[in-house]
Amino acid sequence: MTDTSYVTLPNRGLIHVEGEDRIEFLQGLISQDVIKLEEAKIMYGCLLTPNGKFLHDFFLHHGDDFILMDCEGSERAQDLYERLTKYRLRSDVFISVEKHNLVYAVFNERHGLPDPRHFKLGNRSFEKPENLREENFNEWDLERITLGIPDGSRDMAIEKSTLLDCNIDKFNGIDFDKGCYMGQELTARMHYRNLGKKHLRSLKFKGTPPAPFEDIIVDDKKIGNMRSSCGTIGLAVVRDEHLESLKDDKNSIYLLG
Repeated sequence: MTDTSYVTLPNRGLIHVEGEDRIEFLQGLISQDVIKLEEAKIMYGCLLTPNGKFLHDFFLHHGDDFILMDCEGSERAQDLYERLTKYRLRSDVFISVEKHNLVYAVFNERHGLPDPRHFKLGNRSFEKPENLREENFNEWDLERITLGIPDGSRDMAIEKSTLLDCNIDKFNGIDFDKGCYMGQELTARMHYRNLGKKHLRSLKFKGTPPAPFEDIIVDDKKIGNMRSSCGTIGLAVVRDEHLESLKDDKNSIYLLG
């Protein structure tokens, strides 16, 4: 990608969180320290099940009296809205949802805010840039996959994946110094005890990658589970014990990086 281009990101939604208790409300639910949002302006975080499994990922945008959650769109945005509403209880919080919202990855410092996961993914903006060339989404997606960065439910199994399996800790999606939040116990235990035995990896395939969430079989052994792909590059959750067998680029499947 160049510094004079942008990409339209597909299937995005938007959650509006307003009210006096908006920070306290989200602070007790998600993996990020929302208190730091005013200074950071943009953050990446996740909502988990009570037992620490993935439900949603999103970007938090700071506003003077509101917080915007840039999330997956359509029914996924509706699901996030309904889950947040369920936990609202008596909090002074008003939540609304736009199931379809335009978001752009912009490669020009005058637009948007830097993607907190990695600088190579550009700035995220709700406004369509003028006088910049639009690139194909696949170019951006290929960069993301090569970097090993998951993209919501395309790469994380709902109610099954853990954040550390999917390297969310490496891409600024977890604050380990904040207080309790939903699913925090498993996430912290895996982090401090180094319990992860499988991780999301970038793979190169000599041929067409398996379909998303299909098992990857090598020499009659299941070594992992496929996630998103672009061309012959893909992401898969691979058991660490099989990594050595994937380091030779002469194989039909091999690790990138």
